[in-house]
Amino acid sequence: MDPKWNEDQPIYRQLRDRVVAMILEGVLGDGDALPSVRNVAAEYRLNPLTVLKGYQELVDEGLVEKKRGRGMFVNDGARTQLLKAERERFLEKEWPQVIATIERLGLDPEELLKTNATDAGDEND
Repeated sequence: MDPKWNEDQPIYRQLRDRVVAMILEGVLGDGDALPSVRNVAAEYRLNPLTVLKGYQELVDEGLVEKKRGRGMFVNDGARTQLLKAERERFLEKEWPQVIATIERLGLDPEELLKTNATDAGDEND
């Protein structure tokens, strides 16, 4: 996790978002333990209640479960659940803005795809 926090959003929310990113990227998988509240608080110099609040959001969303005396663990299917929600959010909120920008700039979508495919091939060299 990146120790830098921005001023635009509460730290507990940023912490929640970082754990979500770790799940989406496969860093944390089904059944994996989250770092302990105490360790995260100490490592990033946060109040343990701040860490707990971020983790509690994940519990409330059904992504993580709390096992008394053992810690917090990623629920089975959390990544699938997140991917579905992120895709829906992207298609509803971000994609229309991308399309509007493409149209406003007079870009050719097929050329953009070709450029992207060429760039992706360069990264594999």
